[in-house]
Amino acid sequence: MAPKAPSQRVRELIRAAARAALESNEEWLDELDRATVAANPDIADDPALATIVSRANRANLRHFAAANLRNPGDPVAPNLSPETLRMARDLVRLGHDVSTLDIYRTGHNVAWQRWNDIAFGLSSNPQELRELLDVSFRLAKDFIDSTLAGIDAKMRSEYDELTRNIQAERRKLVEHLLDGGPVSLDSAEARLGYRLNRPHTAAVIWSDRPDDDPSCLDEAASAFGDAVGRRDPLIVVASAPTRWVWVKGIRALDTDRIHGTLANAPHVRVAIGSTADGLEGFRRSHLEALATQRILSQSLRSERVASYSDIEMIALLTENPDGADNFIESTLGAFEDAGPELHNTVLTFINEQCNTSQAANRLFIHRNTLTNRLETAQRLLPRPLAETTIRVAVALEALRWRAQETSHSGNSDEPRAD
Repeated sequence: MAPKAPSQRVRELIRAAARAALESNEEWLDELDRATVAANPDIADDPALATIVSRANRANLRHFAAANLRNPGDPVAPNLSPETLRMARDLVRLGHDVSTLDIYRTGHNVAWQRWNDIAFGLSSNPQELRELLDVSFRLAKDFIDSTLAGIDAKMRSEYDELTRNIQAERRKLVEHLLDGGPVSLDSAEARLGYRLNRPHTAAVIWSDRPDDDPSCLDEAASAFGDAVGRRDPLIVVASAPTRWVWVKGIRALDTDRIHGTLANAPHVRVAIGSTADGLEGFRRSHLEALATQRILSQSLRSERVASYSDIEMIALLTENPDGADNFIESTLGAFEDAGPELHNTVLTFINEQCNTSQAANRLFIHRNTLTNRLETAQRLLPRPLAETTIRVAVALEALRWRAQETSHSGNSDEPRAD
């Protein structure tokens, strides 16, 4: 059943209210912006998004009020102007789902309070006020619903093309930043939807199986942000099987929690840089994540998550692969081929400050077994362990991460450990 048309008197009041709304001072419009931003944490943390919301608030207010100034009380057509659609596309470009457009409803709720204040200043007649507010509320609700429905339909029809273009633009801009090219910080932040003048922690997330569904990488990238307690990470599609990720700097890295996010993605791996400040930190942490990825990818070890602090020494050592091979060979000699069990025994012994009892407890073996293994190692090392402890520890760590063509663990000539 169609709603009853408003009376002529109420039409006059609606026109007067629309005129007052259009003449709202800048102070009230700023208040509208602040209230909308405060109601949504995603907006409050993103200056670029806050600017878009401000434009959306004012555009919708002008559209609704102007329509009621021309034809008071008549249904208001949805606001699908080029400006409004540009706003919606900007939201998508900043990585926000179309559902983020519900911020329009927040703006409507705040504006409705302003409309009530205007209405009570126009009439003190209870019947007129009741009809004025009933008609106005219905008009505003229908306007917002139809506007959101129109924008949603338009964005969904453009979404695939938009996201492809966004990914290409985002990668191009990020590569420019990483290369140290000149750029306006404000412009870059607005285009990325990510603040650069703060601490960053970068990650590289990739799949060992490039033909897998890439959606698992996007899910893993978002889950990584959740795991480190940071919403809305910056995610860049570096290639089909690789994502570059940045989050606001994190104080502590819970690798167990990150492992948990990969439970449903068995072939996805995560390399994490250290936390560093500003634009230079944005670059540095990413380069560290890339170095960590290189070590993880080459290693025989099965780690799926590693941070730069885990491999920093190895990354520096293996920047010169030939030099690293020579260092390992000269330091370990025949012990290089002793196998992982004996290697782990010696490395644990060194890490326990060469304390035999503590190392045996850590390895869950008898003290005599540990002593026998250490004697075997001493026979294979070119120089006494007591004189080369640090060099042996570094060489063993490098050997654990270094790529090898075959594993020595199955070598039938391996020396007996005990």
